[in-house]
Amino acid sequence: MEGIFTRIANIFRIFIVITFCVIAKIVYVQFINPSKISADDIAHRDETIEANRGDILSCDGRPLATSIPYYQVRMDCTVSNQDTFNKHIDLLAKELANFYRNKSAAAYSKELKKARKDGKRYVKIGNRLVDYSELEQIKKFPILRLGANRGGLITEQKYRRNNPYGRLAYRTIGFINTEGVGVGIEGSCDYYLKGTPGHQVVQRMLGGEWIPVNGEESVMPQDGYDIQTTIDIDIQEVAERALKEQLMKSDNNIEGATALVMEVEIGAIRAIANMKKDGKGGFDESYNYAIGEATEPGSVFKLVTLVSLLEDGYVTLDTPVDAGAGKWTVGGHTYSDTHPIGLVTVEKAFEQSSNVAFAKLAYEHYGNNQHAYADRVQSMKIGERFNLDIQGEARATIYTPSDEAMWSKTTLTSMAIGYAALVTPLHTLTFYNAIANDGKMMKPYFIENYQKNGEIVKEFEPQEISGAICSKSTAKSAQRALRSVVEKGTGRIYVNSKDFPISGKTGTSRIAFGGKEGYERNGYRRYQASFCGFYPSNNPKYSTIVVIYSGPTRGNFYGATQAGPIFKKIAEYIYTTSPDWERTLDGKEKGKGVPNISIGKTEMQQTIMAELEINGGSRLEKFAPQGWMEIRRDSTKIIPQKYSVITDSLVNVVNMGLKDAVYILENQGYKVSFKGRGRVIAQNPAAGSKVAPNTVINLELSNNGTN
Repeated sequence: MEGIFTRIANIFRIFIVITFCVIAKIVYVQFINPSKISADDIAHRDETIEANRGDILSCDGRPLATSIPYYQVRMDCTVSNQDTFNKHIDLLAKELANFYRNKSAAAYSKELKKARKDGKRYVKIGNRLVDYSELEQIKKFPILRLGANRGGLITEQKYRRNNPYGRLAYRTIGFINTEGVGVGIEGSCDYYLKGTPGHQVVQRMLGGEWIPVNGEESVMPQDGYDIQTTIDIDIQEVAERALKEQLMKSDNNIEGATALVMEVEIGAIRAIANMKKDGKGGFDESYNYAIGEATEPGSVFKLVTLVSLLEDGYVTLDTPVDAGAGKWTVGGHTYSDTHPIGLVTVEKAFEQSSNVAFAKLAYEHYGNNQHAYADRVQSMKIGERFNLDIQGEARATIYTPSDEAMWSKTTLTSMAIGYAALVTPLHTLTFYNAIANDGKMMKPYFIENYQKNGEIVKEFEPQEISGAICSKSTAKSAQRALRSVVEKGTGRIYVNSKDFPISGKTGTSRIAFGGKEGYERNGYRRYQASFCGFYPSNNPKYSTIVVIYSGPTRGNFYGATQAGPIFKKIAEYIYTTSPDWERTLDGKEKGKGVPNISIGKTEMQQTIMAELEINGGSRLEKFAPQGWMEIRRDSTKIIPQKYSVITDSLVNVVNMGLKDAVYILENQGYKVSFKGRGRVIAQNPAAGSKVAPNTVINLELSNNGTN
């Protein structure tokens, strides 16, 4: 019996030893060396590694939307030696409290001391992500300055979408909302921009924290494509500025506006500005009128009627038409003009935008065969569905007599002057662009190519919409009529330029309230005022449309006065800043105008203005002397604007003098190389790029830089 009890006692001793070993193992892996926990002893999961979303670029490569790296800062509180931790923890806590301002130094000190006592190795620091420059500050804090292995600094890189030019073309660039629904280019090209995420295995530690498992295979993410658009930042800026200036000074109740600029030969959209009332007394890029608002266009549609009449051989520009006393009734509806013009030529009726003349011409030549007019209009692609490379394209509606529910006794004559048809501003512009292009209609497009690491992987070529919309001779006659409008007609006062010839057409139409109310509600009316055209008339390079939408008003609202000045500002800016347009200057021009002034410190700009006695120099006095200033200009004055130096990506130093450019870049931690002399006309890498410190920024200088 004694032997049996001895054996049982030994077995118990063995179990006790095993129990203590298990307890010791648990203490070791959980408190002494938690990073060595095996896959069998702790929970694991597969975690997605975010891919870097591709950039959206302007036509010259400057970023319109980019993913900027931000960092979550964490600390392994166990790696620093005890003496270092005890000596510097209060200093670190003070720095963190001053930096994040979310809790006191005492609270930080208590939290980190407890984390070290508990053996925590993945403690979140601060209440937000930090950018690269802020991370560089944190790396200099006590303890953390020792790095990852001795100071316990851990950083997790994340990305946030950033628009370096703020709200510029914001509705077209677009965004992805919190539900993953996108608009604009961000939405329509999301598949190409977002890339392919990677993954890694992570394990859960004490306190619910997750850290990567060393030795486990990770799949690295594939970054998204960069997308280069057709947008020209400089033209886009002037289009938005011209819209805002006109809208803010208008006495009328304006709800919104849009401006589009297209390159005639290829159909590339160089600017697309949209402004909608924001409810705070201002306007913002919150709705894409340019492609999403199909309305009755008004008198700009008379060009379609004119081209139909010319192409079908019914009239020439010299054919007489009797507009009478300014009123004419057909089918129970009376058409009227703002003033009577009597018996005139077709060209004169067009330049004066006579409703009576064009309703009469359509009735006389198409009244017995209304299908012929509708077929001709549709054949000219005014209602074409473009299948744009951005979302939100509204359908144009061109009715025919076959649409019995919509076609009436007055549809033909109403359509002839811009009613009874629905088109977007982009449809109207594309038609005018075709006339400028001698009848060849180009498909409007917004994207030039997809890129990977700077290499083009897919390119989008200009596309001609099948067939010419009219003969070249008809297009030339239409060009002559459009020039006449600006030179002698409704566009003469607000659009005609003394520097270069502009062609185009004014348009004003009422916007229906809907339902049985029609175009008037309790004496109030809503209007759409527009101007569409191209320039220079003799060799068109760009076409442009400006459309203004009013709220309910009892006042008058005209395309010439509302949209015309905006069109002219855009055209003049493009003309004065385009180096490839030939301009002949005589001796009388010497000494006139405003010189091109580089970006610089405000106090220096004030000195220059005073020395040169330039009109507008006093406007700089309201700006802080230590700030940076950009000088915009027109033919008679300068327009000073504050120039913001961005810090979360590579700053734009184009149009600066070399001294200022080097000062800014070197203060941001970059090295500078340059060639040439004068001001900066190009930089590589481009502004807004994600560039590491000590990268060499190459600058190209020239005395022919532009502002």
